[in-house]
Amino acid sequence: MSETFPIQSGLTRLLRNYTHLLKGRSIGIITNQTGVDEQLRDNVSLLAEHSQIKALFSPEHGLTGTAQAGVQISSGQKQLIPVYSLYGQTKQPTEDMLEGLDLLVFDIQDVGARFYTYTWTMYRAMKSAEECGLDFMVLDRPNPIGSRVAGNVSETNFLSFVGQHPIPMQHGMTIGELAQLFNSECNLDIDLKVISMQTNEARKKIFEQADWLWVPPSPNIPNRRTTQLYVGTCLIEGTNLSEGRGTTKPFEWIGAPWLDGQWLATAFNKLDLLGMKARPIQFEPIFSKYKGKVCNGIQLHLTNTNLEGKCCSISATLHLLNLVKHQYPDEFQFHDTFFDRLVGSDKLRNTIEEGISVDDLIEDWRQQSLGFQQHCRPYLIY
Repeated sequence: MSETFPIQSGLTRLLRNYTHLLKGRSIGIITNQTGVDEQLRDNVSLLAEHSQIKALFSPEHGLTGTAQAGVQISSGQKQLIPVYSLYGQTKQPTEDMLEGLDLLVFDIQDVGARFYTYTWTMYRAMKSAEECGLDFMVLDRPNPIGSRVAGNVSETNFLSFVGQHPIPMQHGMTIGELAQLFNSECNLDIDLKVISMQTNEARKKIFEQADWLWVPPSPNIPNRRTTQLYVGTCLIEGTNLSEGRGTTKPFEWIGAPWLDGQWLATAFNKLDLLGMKARPIQFEPIFSKYKGKVCNGIQLHLTNTNLEGKCCSISATLHLLNLVKHQYPDEFQFHDTFFDRLVGSDKLRNTIEEGISVDDLIEDWRQQSLGFQQHCRPYLIY
């Protein structure tokens, strides 16, 4: 049945062509509910037929992807295999967890945004593999927001678990390509093997295929449309605006009890941003910010879902934050440290707080993105 899909994941290609790489190996798998093939069969069951799986490792949100953002996950078992949380007391595999293993396999669907933590779970696991002398394998999957690069490159003074290496906010790379970049630029001494996807499509079309089955990677990323907005509107997490958590439209619904949604929709639409419109709404989160309170705000609508089009959620979010701060200087607040970590810089916050237009900053970020497009070319697979 998988022959009908225009893309074969790294998992499928491993099982079809490279099972000899698993023979006789004691492996640990870093994965969650997204680790499935094109027939939605889970990777643990499939790989167990070809190797000894000694340990499983789960990222933020847990092995089943049910925990909310920021919730620490405890360890446990699956099919009598120990499951170690990499989002609990530790955020990378320890020497004790890796004892008896000789290969770590990473198979998780990423969303293409720098501050999404799965990328950095892989990054830290690669470092642990180096420290403990393990080989590392990445089963590649598509980037759901395409190959476009946008946003700023994080500054070294603002590196954190939502950005541990200087890459753009929207990096335009697959998880396997990022692994190759980290391996080279961090001078990791590991035997890295990326099992690439198989596709006849051009790079920019790799994930526009309607037939690719989407498994939500976390509770608040229910569909692919959400990923296109999330790469910008996630910044709202670092403010006292609701980003729509606790509703059916996370990262699409933006608001607060003190906000005038009609005003914001009108002001936003006057910007005439390509590919995006807003309409006024009310919503009541059942958890997270403003739980149980009616929020006034907007829903962001994508009018052009072409992944390589000129619609940019990042630029739109910068304009949105600037509008709200200008209109509500007392009510609107940044959570300074967290916001700066998400952005990877304090320049955006300072610009908005000083009442300066964000246009120059957007142009500066565009130049940074263009520079990264050239910089990352040696690591691209597709």
